[in-house]
Amino acid sequence: MAKSKTSRRASSNPNKGKRAPMPDRDAILKFITENPDQAGKREVARAFGLKGAQRINLKAILGELQDEGLIKKQGKRFAKPGTLPSVTVLDITARDREGGLLARPVQWDEETDGKYPVVSIINHPRSKAPAAGVGDRVLARISTPPKGSPRGRVMKVLDRNRGTLLGVYRPYEQPEHGYIGRIEPTDRKQDELLIHEKNLGDAKPGNLVEVSVVGKNTHGLKQAKVEKIIGDVNSEKAISLIALHQHNIPTVFPDDVVKEANRAGEADMHKREDWRDLPLITIDPADAKDHDDAVYAIPDDNEANDGGVIVTVAIADVSWYVRPKSALDKEALLRGNSVYFPDRVVPMLPERISNELCSLKEGVDRPALAVRMTYAADGRKLRHTFHRVMMRSHARLSYQEAQAAIDGEEAPRAEPHLEKILKPLWAAYEVLKRGRDYRKPLELDMPERKILLNDDGSVDRVVIPPRLDAHKLIEEFMVQANVAAAETLEKRRQPLIYRVHDVPSLAKLESLRQFLRTLAIPLAKGNQVKPAVFNAILTQVEEMDSKELVNSVILRSQSQAEYSPVNIGHFGLNLKKYAHFTSPIRRYADLIVHRALVASLGLGDGGLTLPEEENLDVISQQISDSERRAMLAERQTIDRLISTHLSDKIGAQFRGRINGVTRAGLFITLLETGADGFIPISMLGDEYYTYDEVSHRLFGEDTGLIFQMGDEVDVKLVEAAPMAGALRFEMISDGREAPGLPRSKRSRAGSPSGRPRRSGGSDKFGRRRSKGRRK
Repeated sequence: MAKSKTSRRASSNPNKGKRAPMPDRDAILKFITENPDQAGKREVARAFGLKGAQRINLKAILGELQDEGLIKKQGKRFAKPGTLPSVTVLDITARDREGGLLARPVQWDEETDGKYPVVSIINHPRSKAPAAGVGDRVLARISTPPKGSPRGRVMKVLDRNRGTLLGVYRPYEQPEHGYIGRIEPTDRKQDELLIHEKNLGDAKPGNLVEVSVVGKNTHGLKQAKVEKIIGDVNSEKAISLIALHQHNIPTVFPDDVVKEANRAGEADMHKREDWRDLPLITIDPADAKDHDDAVYAIPDDNEANDGGVIVTVAIADVSWYVRPKSALDKEALLRGNSVYFPDRVVPMLPERISNELCSLKEGVDRPALAVRMTYAADGRKLRHTFHRVMMRSHARLSYQEAQAAIDGEEAPRAEPHLEKILKPLWAAYEVLKRGRDYRKPLELDMPERKILLNDDGSVDRVVIPPRLDAHKLIEEFMVQANVAAAETLEKRRQPLIYRVHDVPSLAKLESLRQFLRTLAIPLAKGNQVKPAVFNAILTQVEEMDSKELVNSVILRSQSQAEYSPVNIGHFGLNLKKYAHFTSPIRRYADLIVHRALVASLGLGDGGLTLPEEENLDVISQQISDSERRAMLAERQTIDRLISTHLSDKIGAQFRGRINGVTRAGLFITLLETGADGFIPISMLGDEYYTYDEVSHRLFGEDTGLIFQMGDEVDVKLVEAAPMAGALRFEMISDGREAPGLPRSKRSRAGSPSGRPRRSGGSDKFGRRRSKGRRK
């Protein structure tokens, strides 16, 4: 891209040696507009020759422009709202009159950025990327001519044939005019489709099928044609199969990948240290099949480090087996990460690698990359070193076994290791906790639920596993190993993929500030918000009824963590340098970091290659998308499992909590199961409700009673759609009185409003519908 006049004028710097004049807002805004790929704070300062106090003024101006909505932040760069990043994910949706492909961005906020742009897709004839078509999801590099619409050059096809729908074939008892049944969609946003006998193929009742839309009947209802039969929806593991197919998550390894994995042999000792006598142990969930991390700790015997400890973390050496550009490597990048469902795991690597050669089994020699970290008594890290080793795990323990032994409870497998291994580990954790307490990462209280299944794949119960010190110990050891990896690679000037978490956006902070103001909790303005600020607020509401509400609102104010070759730090952990190193069996980002360490430290074969270094931005985007895809698939599968579990409990009453408030109604999470459902606003009573976005509540205009996010309520289940994972509830509880409401307003409680209740805004599961439509 040619430099703009502003850029050339600023970079030529005719007044070299003199302090450059401070540019005004218009000049800064013009530079950001004309130089979207060079519009970070440093680049802007460099372009205008700003130094010292001028950079502080620049930061203030950029903050003002953000507050006014004139620019937004994309990573470390600024851009005008409505501007696409240079590399982004697109869905190809149609063709223009000349046959060219048209696409829309997957990530686009129409509230802040306006209507999404239509991107013209350019398939270069000499491009190595496969040709894309309508229905495909692609990774594209964006360019925008001075006068014209944005263009996208396809870099990679991420997902094929998104134009088809997934559903369950349900036959009619009495076919009519050739229509023999319907397709019940698995996507809650889709309407049911008719199926004509000529379009049924070999599908049987209850089959999960992939269909295309082939037209409409005389009443305007869409017709479907069965394109592919996926399986029986009533079979074991069918529910997770829906998400796998819907999100195009590969489940079967190609033959060349399997053959390559089967050919892999044991690692040799070339450039490896022999650590087999070091009593490293693994501590994992009781049902874990792969064990990719081992730990060990001892007191530091250096007299100059009184009370200090030495912590060792060893991680399976996946980079030895999965080499760049190999069949294993290409498949691992395609998958991006392992995907975990309640009834199955879809691994990133074949079992020969993940469950055998790279699993740190007890008593078996295994190659590993290890980091040895020394800490002072106050938790400060003094130094660390990385090593390529051959290790032998001395014990395989579960979290519960290790914790039981520490607590003096019966634990036959763990007790032999109590004095020499477990107690030193816990002593080291106490030291690391001091460093963590000083660092003050974000401390949100959001317990995780686990679904336990019966043998037939149905839900048995939902539990909240206790959070043990054993969990926290391993978690903190892994965080410190990740930090050490990022620090080493930066020191070596080695390109890598960081795990980054941006600060909350100014817009989200302002929304949070307005909400907290309704609770008389101040949140100071300023650009230097830290996790400790949020922790202080959470501590303040610990004993208040609004605890759950404040936790939820603060969580929603946070940015989403992702992978990037550009380091912006990790806000939630309050770390300046952070990368994922500790799970290369199940995350491709960790494999890249392993390769980077091997290459930069000269540890032998399997290091990062130059083509990989040059492609880290594309790899980062792809694995970030894979992670989001996996999270969505996991969440949707849990929704479907719970909805199926509750489908025979129509009419039952449950205790729940309001976890979302919209103009259309309330989102409810059941306390016992964690199931999510919806209450349309039309089912809250006969009065008119006003939506208060700042306070996250609905306000009854006659009674003055409110329903607010975080409130506990009683609800009745009135409908379940298992295939869509949707539940519809009816409110049993009355609203509560709003604090500070005038008494005269309350006296009207229970009186008919004479105004229509709000309806027609959404259908029974919260989907938008036109006014007047009833179900």
